Amino acid sequence: MQLHKILGDIRKADQDYNLIQNNDIIAVGVSGGKDSMVLLTALHIYSKFPDKNFKVIGIHIKLGFPDMDFSEIENFCKQQGIELHIVESKIYNILKLHPGNDGNIQCSLCSRMRKSSVNNAAKQFHCNKVAFGHHSDDAVETLLMNGIFGGKLATFLPKMYLSKDELTFIRPMIYSYESDVLNAQVNNNIPFVVSTCPNDGYTKRQEMKELLDAFYEKYPMAKGNFQRMLYNEEQIELWHRENDHNRIKAAAKKPLLLLEQDGYNLIQKGQTAFIDLHSKKNNIRVSDMEKQQLLNHQITIKEIIAQHKKKQ
Repeated sequence: MQLHKILGDIRKADQDYNLIQNNDIIAVGVSGGKDSMVLLTALHIYSKFPDKNFKVIGIHIKLGFPDMDFSEIENFCKQQGIELHIVESKIYNILKLHPGNDGNIQCSLCSRMRKSSVNNAAKQFHCNKVAFGHHSDDAVETLLMNGIFGGKLATFLPKMYLSKDELTFIRPMIYSYESDVLNAQVNNNIPFVVSTCPNDGYTKRQEMKELLDAFYEKYPMAKGNFQRMLYNEEQIELWHRENDHNRIKAAAKKPLLLLEQDGYNLIQKGQTAFIDLHSKKNNIRVSDMEKQQLLNHQITIKEIIAQHKKKQ
């Protein structure tokens, strides 16, 4: 397998956002498309790196769209030694019962149901993380859609904790472009299944893709710069309304993330610092001295948690 570019991008994303830890069991949501199949293959290879020790499981939710044959993908996974689980669902039947105002399938509803089904299956197979094959172009398209249709500057995150499901959601291919993914798929003969969703190719996201392609043709340098702007926090200049009391109050109440470590967060809210254990009842308050020790890497969050448990 020649996946150097994808593997390099995954390594960089892992280092920048602390995506993967030893002993993780990661469920890859496998739609059958090129993105998810390349991610599944690359993550499986990445798990074999000498400095890595985690497990990858592929999970495909059968949405129910007609004429989608996954036998080639199943054979490929067996040949590569990749664990793959195919889970039945009634999502397509439900989607047909709840069409949008235009009479078509609701993409947003489909997305929510598919993610929920993957998360439920991941928990059944004892996974602690779920990975999806979103790439850099997806992130920029999401930013553009949020700006056009929502009036906000926002895109999806590389990593987020889903407190309801008690899972961490990661996107290891955020530094890869769609062209990188397609090259990896073609050059390595990674099988995929063409979607038979009736909305495929007729979505708002497809419109953003075509709009950006035309933009990049005229301004080629924009593609790399658009990716960079997603993490270029040092050069953010937006309007701040000085008399916006609601914004000022909200900012004062919003917890400040001080440190991410081993799946836990050190949070500052007002004058109080605490370790977020993803449960309000079990958060651990830390002293100013402990906070400074954590920020200076003189002690770890896990060590403080262990000390707290000993006192109980």
